[in-house]
Amino acid sequence: MARDHLHVVMLPGPTFGHLIPFFQLSVALAKAGIHVSFVSTPGNIQRLPKLPPNLATLINMVEFPLPSLGNDLLPEGAEATIDVPVEKADYIKAAYDRLQYPISQFIAEQLPDWIIIDFSGHWAVEIAQNYNIGLVYFSVFSAATAIFFGHPPDYYFVGEHQKKAWPSPESMTKPPKWVSFPSSVAYRGYEAIGLHAGVYAENASGISDAARFTEVLRACKALAIRSCREFEGEYLSLHEKLMGKPVIPVGLLPQERHGVIGSDSSWKMIFEWLDKQEPKKPFWAIDDADSLPLGFIDITSGKGMVCMSWVPQMEILAHPSIGGSLFHSGWGSAIEMLQFGHCLVVLPFIYDQPLNARLFVEKGLAVEVERGEDGSFSRDGIAKAVRLFMVSKEGDKFKARVREAAAIFRDENLHQMCYIGHFVEYLKHGMEEGFAC
Repeated sequence: MARDHLHVVMLPGPTFGHLIPFFQLSVALAKAGIHVSFVSTPGNIQRLPKLPPNLATLINMVEFPLPSLGNDLLPEGAEATIDVPVEKADYIKAAYDRLQYPISQFIAEQLPDWIIIDFSGHWAVEIAQNYNIGLVYFSVFSAATAIFFGHPPDYYFVGEHQKKAWPSPESMTKPPKWVSFPSSVAYRGYEAIGLHAGVYAENASGISDAARFTEVLRACKALAIRSCREFEGEYLSLHEKLMGKPVIPVGLLPQERHGVIGSDSSWKMIFEWLDKQEPKKPFWAIDDADSLPLGFIDITSGKGMVCMSWVPQMEILAHPSIGGSLFHSGWGSAIEMLQFGHCLVVLPFIYDQPLNARLFVEKGLAVEVERGEDGSFSRDGIAKAVRLFMVSKEGDKFKARVREAAAIFRDENLHQMCYIGHFVEYLKHGMEEGFAC
């Protein structure tokens, strides 16, 4: 039976690369008239953008304190992976898993129509089944990344009678055999080693990420994915074919210019500096002062700016002095940069970043910094990539493609009315109908 007044509970994982798109999807659903309960911890919710005033009655920010693990495994106030070193990120997951009981009580009281979860919240599968509530997995990754790990779910899990989709790090250095069209989306050798162990090894949380993915993908009724057919149509079509269940693109969720993370003081300081610059001059932003080489600030004085905390990235990207970005190739950041038609110089490091980098290079939208077989790179390599895109005549063809992509990435009507509209229809009717925009 169709439902006109829907209540959806959002359960993002404790990572800001996931919290932000879950928040953006919540806003998009609320604009379509859906009531949303966004569930996270107090510290994480406080660091999210402010809710649009006109949507405050449709989005309920629900706070649950992050349970303690004891033994000083996590520093005080740590609630997201950004708050701890990489080697302690699994303890954040372990603490997050302990939210299962209070969230189960909340679900029992609210009885929402749907629960939309991250892969890390595998325990929500049992909650949804106990209360007969529809479950949707929201993938914050690109469709190309999803395809790379997109073989039927049985192949994710590490078990006695099951096999891995990727039996070794070396196997991850080529596009998967189930991709039926030319693709360069794969890991390099130095990237695959750590990634393979990170996906399949049982970690401090007591369960591997592969097992989390498997449980969620098996149980969900549909997959929602932050992508669009205009950019990744071939990957989206294959993903649905492999999964055997609806794979629904919710659009790129382009973020509005206002309401991003940042302090008033940093906003004022940055724009006072930017307003003095000639268009397209370089801009530098570095978070950790300890990572700066000796004398860096003196050498670059008058040529750039060093920022030590959160900055209003969307406002910066919208400024006419910005012409391109050197970044790690995270999916969310790339969407923001292409929204403003910026040149992409990519230097990926972890997780899905290398796959995104190969995708953007494949699409002719990025230049990747050259690296050695061990992953090393030099300042000369960075300078070469930046000059190619920003200065050389060869960069003109890239800029033309970027402008074409920007028209797609910034099209709010396409992403809100078409993609979110289609997703809302699925949530209301419980079935996927023909897709057309």
